[in-house]
Amino acid sequence: MGDNGPVSSDEIALFLRSRRVRLRPEDVGLRGGTRRHPGLRREDVAALAAMSPDYYKRLEQARVGPPSAQILDSLARVLRLTADEQDYLYRVADREAPLRPAPSREVAPELRQLLNQLGDAPAQIMTMLGDTLVQNRTAVELLGDYSAFTGDHRNSTFRWFMDPAARLMHPPEEHDEESRSRVAELRARWVNVGDPGADHLIGRLRAESAEFERLWLEQRVAICRSGTKTLCHPAIGTFDLDAQILHAEGLGQLLVVFTAPPGSTAVARLKELASRADVSRARSFSPR
Repeated sequence: MGDNGPVSSDEIALFLRSRRVRLRPEDVGLRGGTRRHPGLRREDVAALAAMSPDYYKRLEQARVGPPSAQILDSLARVLRLTADEQDYLYRVADREAPLRPAPSREVAPELRQLLNQLGDAPAQIMTMLGDTLVQNRTAVELLGDYSAFTGDHRNSTFRWFMDPAARLMHPPEEHDEESRSRVAELRARWVNVGDPGADHLIGRLRAESAEFERLWLEQRVAICRSGTKTLCHPAIGTFDLDAQILHAEGLGQLLVVFTAPPGSTAVARLKELASRADVSRARSFSPR
């Protein structure tokens, strides 16, 4: 987590509490019975993780330092953490985090080569936190030209919460889920990238967006690796595309590629986008 050590005991405490209360006794093989509050009790977690109830209580009250790797393993098992959540817990506890590449805005040559070989498929290279570094011409036609953005507005999640125009590409009924997934991913990336700008970005979003602050406090952690996106293009309408996100290990950057499901109407839409991109490119090279 850099020169300042772990994020804080408070962060560990908040995360453990949020994961504990989402589980029911039946989820971990206990009898539910009548309880004053939903979720597991602290005593339940301590017993299942084979640790002192007093120690676990102090963990959730942020009254002890980061736990050992062995304790983190036990808590991850008992709290049924996903791989992303477990990875997050380790990193906020500053335990055996793998070395991460220093963040860079220079496009990795390996990724640029892949981008150039994708033909008409919309694709872009991004930093781990979500700043777009370069787009191919079809991605510009699909998503807009991101090269004009500066400062915090270069970050896609910042724009999502701070610029209403950023949401026009998604149907309104999907905005809530998109917001949640963006916050969960930013939280997961935050502890991995070693980027001093991450704290600034998150701090500004928490201060200026009530929606972001509410979702940040939910403590969700998840990294999107693929999925289907419904996009609303102003010229050619609404259609679904499959998004594949390639995490280039050792490079600290992401390659995002959009493809059309075979046999779908989106195949024709992508061809139309590519044609529009060709026209735009030809105009840019025509003599004035």
